[in-house]
Amino acid sequence: MHRQRGYSYLIALFAVAVLLVVSLRALEHSKTAGRREREAELLFVGQAYQQAIKDYYQFSPGTSKQYPPDLQALLLDNRATRTRRPLRRLYRDPMTGSADWGLVKTPDGLVKGVYSLSTEQPIKTGGFPEALQALEGAKRYQDWKFVFEPTPG
Repeated sequence: MHRQRGYSYLIALFAVAVLLVVSLRALEHSKTAGRREREAELLFVGQAYQQAIKDYYQFSPGTSKQYPPDLQALLLDNRATRTRRPLRRLYRDPMTGSADWGLVKTPDGLVKGVYSLSTEQPIKTGGFPEALQALEGAKRYQDWKFVFEPTPG
């Protein structure tokens, strides 16, 4: 009987080690899944801002089209006789959790796009829809710029 001592202890240590590895994998998987969800939300919110800037621009009164001076202007556009609301609310940046966004501005300081201030490396680097082809191969979330450029003509 003296030769069999310690085997139960070794089996228990092995079981604890296996449990630890499985737990770490599960934790890593849940972190990745959460980040993928925030990426999807960033794509949704970025496109919402892009569409709101487009609406603000296209529904400018008269023949001279104009970008909004800031994001706040997207909430209530009363430049014309009919009040418009290109955006119902200002969204938070899903990657940073902050209300602050990076702004892509025109030379005269008007807002034509937004981007996240996160310097993390994105999980998704390809397979974007045609409207988001500019995001292909981005190295950081800051490189995901949601900009409205009017088509000439």
